[in-house]
Formats: sequence, structure tokens, C-alpha cells
Amino acid sequence: MQNFVDQLIQELSAQSYLELVAVVLALFYVFLAARQNSWCWPCALVSTAIYSYLFWEVTLPFHVLLNGYYIVMAIYGWRQWRGPSSQVLEVSSWRGKPHLLCITLLIVGGLLLSKAASSIFDEQYLYLDAFITVFSVFTTVLVAHKVRENWLYWIIIDGASAYLFFAKGLVLTSLLFVLYTFFAIYAYMQWGKDSSGNKITMVES
Repeated sequence: MQNFVDQLIQELSAQSYLELVAVVLALFYVFLAARQNSWCWPCALVSTAIYSYLFWEVTLPFHVLLNGYYIVMAIYGWRQWRGPSSQVLEVSSWRGKPHLLCITLLIVGGLLLSKAASSIFDEQYLYLDAFITVFSVFTTVLVAHKVRENWLYWIIIDGASAYLFFAKGLVLTSLLFVLYTFFAIYAYMQWGKDSSGNKITMVES
């Protein structure tokens, strides 16, 4: 245990200030998103731009592409949440079959993507990188459209990401994703209420 703590302290001291800025902005993003505050999207825009560079430096090619996608989605999410004439977008909920269908397609997509990339990249964590990327792309769309179950997906994605980033030496980012996991639980509960504090009506999709 002591060796683990010593290693953690050593790696934390080696982290760049650039990563620290990205982590702080990412924390602001998820906190504001949980509160349904549209200013979460500008925080996401800057944070993901920094991460695009950092992930390129540690050879996580899918995460570079993913963060490029996040930059586009930050602009899209801002427009969706602000709505026409600043009208607030309401939280909705999916049940049953849509989730099952999407999960099946995402698993197939992750397998195909990692298989195709294995001929280009010889990387130990390529499959995990691919699956996190595919599921994150889909789940970010759910966030932009305020589908409550997006937070259930993020709980799994964030846990897997925390492991991946720690293995790649991005310790601050790994700790960030551990925090993300708890924020996702909090956000799921928050999004179960409307602006008056009442539970939202669950709808079939």
C-alpha cells in the first residue's frame, strides 16, 4: 500500500500544469451539467481542446478523435440547452428497447473499430480505448438532448476511463474520472427532478 501511495505522489508531482487546467475545467463542466447549467459547455470546449493535445502525446488515438468530437458537441450542446429564445430544454427519459438496441450496436461498433485499428496501432489498451470512445460518442448525444439515462452510461465509462488513464500515466486525469463517477450518480438523481424539485415524468421512447 505504501508503495502505491509513494508512486501516486511521485506521478502527481510530474503532472503538467496544462493537465491541471484541463482537469479543473472538466470538473466545472460536470458540476454545471449536473445542475443543468448551460455554461458547462464552454468549460467542456476548452477542457477537451487541451485533452486533444495531451492524449496525442500519450498515444491514445481514439481519445484524440473523441475529444475533437467533444469540441463540436460542446457547441451543439450549448445551442441545444439554450434553445430558441433561451427556452430551457426539459429532461426526458428512455426505457427498455432503445437502450438494448443502442448497447448492442455500440458493442459491435467497438469491436469493428478496434479490429480495424489493430493493423495500424500496436497498443496494449487499444480495445479499451475503442470501446470507451464509441460509448462516449453516443452518450454525449444523450447529454446534449438531456436524456436522463446518460448518467448511467457515464458511470461505467468513467470507471473504465479512470483505469485507462492511470495505466497511461495521466494520474490527475485518472482521479478526475473517479470523481466523475460520483458526479454521474449525483447528476442522475438531480435529473430525476424538474426545476420545481418534483420527479420528472418517465416517458417511453
